[in-house]
Amino acid sequence: MQSKYKFMLTAVGAFALGALAIQGLHAQMKPPAYFVAEVNVKDMDGFKAEFLPAAMKDVTAAGGKYLAGGFDKTMAFSGEPPPNRVVILQFENMAAAKAWQDGNGRATQKIGEKYATFRTFAVEGVEAK
Repeated sequence: MQSKYKFMLTAVGAFALGALAIQGLHAQMKPPAYFVAEVNVKDMDGFKAEFLPAAMKDVTAAGGKYLAGGFDKTMAFSGEPPPNRVVILQFENMAAAKAWQDGNGRATQKIGEKYATFRTFAVEGVEAK
């Protein structure tokens, strides 16, 4: 009889320990970051030929994911109309977005500035529940 109680207490303890470990992992997770670029393209041919391939390669290499965007694919509901290109990228967290922007992202954007003007920013997402 006592061995049944020991087994039951061991099982309950293991379950509680697992639940605490999962809770700790969830507390350590950081929410995703979303990078938004508002781009006014002035030279479409140069932008597509020189900037876009380099930008897509850099984003992918940094773990970024292309979520939305394109040329003339936005709709204004209030305020000023958006520029002719808007892009939304997702990164694992704000630190990953900043690391990309501080590294290859900024260098690639310099190439793009020959063909367009940029307004870029990142926003931290909400934690999934």
